[in-house]
Amino acid sequence: MTPTTSSATQPTGRHRSPAPTFAVISGDQVQQALRGREKQIVELVEATYRLHGAGDSVNPPSYFLRFPDRPTARIIALPASIGGSVNVDGLKWISSFPANVEAGLPRASAVLILNDHDTGYPFACLESSIISATRTAASAALAADWLSRGRPRPSRVGFFGTGLIARYIHTFLAGTGWTFDNIGVYDVSADNAAGFHGYLQEAGTTGHAGQVTVHNSAEDLIRSSDLIVFATVAGKPHVTDRAWFAHHPLVLHVSLRDLAPEILLDSANFVDDVEHCLKADTSPHLAEQLTGSRDFLDGTLNDVMTGGVTPPTDRPVIFSPFGLGVLDLAVGNYVYDEVALAGHLHLIDHFFHELRRYG
Repeated sequence: MTPTTSSATQPTGRHRSPAPTFAVISGDQVQQALRGREKQIVELVEATYRLHGAGDSVNPPSYFLRFPDRPTARIIALPASIGGSVNVDGLKWISSFPANVEAGLPRASAVLILNDHDTGYPFACLESSIISATRTAASAALAADWLSRGRPRPSRVGFFGTGLIARYIHTFLAGTGWTFDNIGVYDVSADNAAGFHGYLQEAGTTGHAGQVTVHNSAEDLIRSSDLIVFATVAGKPHVTDRAWFAHHPLVLHVSLRDLAPEILLDSANFVDDVEHCLKADTSPHLAEQLTGSRDFLDGTLNDVMTGGVTPPTDRPVIFSPFGLGVLDLAVGNYVYDEVALAGHLHLIDHFFHELRRYG
């Protein structure tokens, strides 16, 4: 059906009318609602972590759809419910098809469905690859802030992997006040590394953030960085030398499967959620299998934020976030409210048809 943009039929926030409404929010609208609001989104993600830590959420395990004929591809369902002022339920449905990159398409695509807390009716479908990248980057920036407290603030950042997530993490670090003397770049694809270097130059970062260096090896990047961002599509550990981390950097292990478990065992380890992160052959999951216990974990990011745990300074500190559906809900609900308040919701006429019990 054709969406309507008549202001007379648009709610000013989440629908409260007797007849449920359903909106479709495009990627362009999502980006407009989020652009330049890095500080607000990081604050929203922090508040959501605190709600989750306090038990005001439901975040069951993610469900993986895999394909025997396409072993590198997967589609993941992340159902969740968050309370507090967000108070919404929903589902993110996100695909990861690495072969897309060779065809000139982004690896990941996604939609997010928001459900009304009181009726259960879905009230919006949002393009969600941007929402997913945004909540991932906001989580990384939040972790970089909290986990670097008590140690010299990192002045040299290294990006291992140079795709969309790396770009968003850089944007969120810059947007929340981080500056660096040097930005290091490494990718197994020289073309991708050069492209990210060009992005940094076009973004104007070299003027106020120091030198940008494209490294020829993973070892050079890691040894020369105080803050390391892993944002790859690796399916199993490929960084195995513990000596590369002898300078005790802060590591944002966003892609989860880059580091050999022995490196984690030499480090302080923090996750977003223990049960979620220790599965699906992530590096923390492999460390658990290797040792037979979870003693190598120091806590969650929420434990650090609430003062329950203080990250050490005498060894590497690694943050491995599995990615929680409640974060997608919080950011998606923020986008919905912003678009609705601007009067730009595209409502689908008569999306719900059988609304009378007996016709």
